[in-house]
Amino acid sequence: MNMSISLNTQAILLLTAPLIVGKRDQEFKCLTQWEYKKLARFLREIKKQPADLIGSEENALLVEIGKILDRDRIKKLLGRGFLLSQAIDHWQTRAIWVISRADEQYPYRLKERLKDDAPPVIYGCGDISILDTGGLAVVGSRHVDDVLIQYTQNIGLLAAKANLTLVSGGARGIDQAAMRGALEAGGKVAGVMADSLERASLERSNRNILMENQLVLVSPYDPSAGFNVGNAMQRNKLIYALSDTALVVSSDYNTGGTWTGAAEQLNKLKLVPIFVRSTGAINKGLEQLRVLGAKSWPNPENPDELITVLEKDTKPKKIDFTQQNIFSSSQGVAESIIPLLVQVPSAPIPLVMNDAAVKSPEADLTSKLMELMKASSKPMTLEEITEKLVINKTQMAKTIKPLIEQGIIDKLPGPVQYCIHVEKQPHLFELKRVPKPRKSKKLAKTPDDFSTESD
Repeated sequence: MNMSISLNTQAILLLTAPLIVGKRDQEFKCLTQWEYKKLARFLREIKKQPADLIGSEENALLVEIGKILDRDRIKKLLGRGFLLSQAIDHWQTRAIWVISRADEQYPYRLKERLKDDAPPVIYGCGDISILDTGGLAVVGSRHVDDVLIQYTQNIGLLAAKANLTLVSGGARGIDQAAMRGALEAGGKVAGVMADSLERASLERSNRNILMENQLVLVSPYDPSAGFNVGNAMQRNKLIYALSDTALVVSSDYNTGGTWTGAAEQLNKLKLVPIFVRSTGAINKGLEQLRVLGAKSWPNPENPDELITVLEKDTKPKKIDFTQQNIFSSSQGVAESIIPLLVQVPSAPIPLVMNDAAVKSPEADLTSKLMELMKASSKPMTLEEITEKLVINKTQMAKTIKPLIEQGIIDKLPGPVQYCIHVEKQPHLFELKRVPKPRKSKKLAKTPDDFSTESD
């Protein structure tokens, strides 16, 4: 790749990058991604580019920028020209390239899927074109046994035989096993590093495959940056954004980068379909990801079957109320009506008894919640519900909030409790609200107990 760095990228580096050269102590507070996003939007509004900050209009433009950010801080960051030239020389001697969102070579998948949340700059080594090929993302825990290592290597090998790019995070354990399996079979691999890109680019085991355009290593963080938990969490979304489908081989429950990244995709970003391993010992982490919406890995045995998995439309299909049987008689409560109430037309929906109705993880959780609350002789607290259903508060918030909004479940004031009242009519379920005690004005303004960052 051409090592020349555009003026726009130089300006973005000056504003956002620590420019680590050697073990120099950093004296500058670079713009955070949120601050740079704010600046980028402002520049677009006034029809300017980052390069204009280091051009002839610098002083006038800084006055304008002072309306949204500290002008003196911006000026100090832009004054690091000599340090930037040292950093660029340092990267070039190690065959490390750098591009920004202002460059045409920037991976279109990141820009299209993450938009303004895409990293301002990307550092890398190897064939950048691999980043636009999609493929299969394979992620998992660092500490796993040899059985899972071999299983994951076989997944990587199968991806290579299917001519699919393998995308992973480069961490020890599952990530490295998947990448190793694909590379040894001659496949292409994209590794999204959370730290130490420079060290990885210099490792003897990586040099040949980097030069043969079989491997690309990238990072949104300075090539010399060390490990940081926050960085490791944030880079997970890049792995998913660069792929077409993802497989979670192993995950802790409600903790760790693998869980956080997968849960974020399932609850919020939803960039690609996510599968979880379905053979061998399945721990609570994988079980709960399935509850959040992940699908069971179908265990393709040959390249054609793997390609079919990736090409298949795994997104939920819209239900045709005139043709689909959406209720089941086995529970006595509609298994699918609750998540669909927001979409239900005003006309009554006929009740069709059919035990073959498909039960999704979300509908299954809703059904269990409804069954539990119907069986309870008194209102229940959040702690009682989550304990009996063995789920966390985030999952319960996602499940119960639309039910509260629809009046299916009532949230009672005082010590907060929840109750439901369902009466079965001959031809439909009529859901009636339990009358609420009158709230004081103060209580009426209390925010929803279940509000989350993803809402």
